[in-house]
Amino acid sequence: MQQHEITEVLERPYSRELLARDILRMAYVAPDGTPRTIPIAFTWTGSQVVVCTTKNSPKLASLRRNPAVALTIDTEVHPPKILLVRGTVELDVVDGIPEEYLRMNGTYDMSEEQRVAWEAEVRSLYDGMVRVVVTPTWAKLIDFETTLPSAVEELMAQRAARREA
Repeated sequence: MQQHEITEVLERPYSRELLARDILRMAYVAPDGTPRTIPIAFTWTGSQVVVCTTKNSPKLASLRRNPAVALTIDTEVHPPKILLVRGTVELDVVDGIPEEYLRMNGTYDMSEEQRVAWEAEVRSLYDGMVRVVVTPTWAKLIDFETTLPSAVEELMAQRAARREA
């Protein structure tokens, strides 16, 4: 997929709505060769997805070994809106707490007092974190209005061909 095609998908209104959500699911290959999918908070920079994790997270060994990931961001309503992204990961070890981590966890409903306590706990627990930066190499939006899963599109084309025959 060409970069301009990826950009076109990611700039669609539904894609922008999905990229403003709190949680995505990230799939990667674990050290034993089996797939893993985890829910994780994220932020969208306008060109990359950033998730943050602890420096001792088990997923880091997997991502160092194989930096390919697949992301899913979707809704819980009918018809669902689904953004699928494939990409490659760069790991950026940072001292302290990345601003993205504070921002991506800032949308939860917390009182000001709870927020202060949460941030103090985070700062006392982590001396640093790893920014997992995903650069999209492929993207597809499925909105069930203008785009469908490819298998459904194929079935619809077959049905239309039968009706024309």
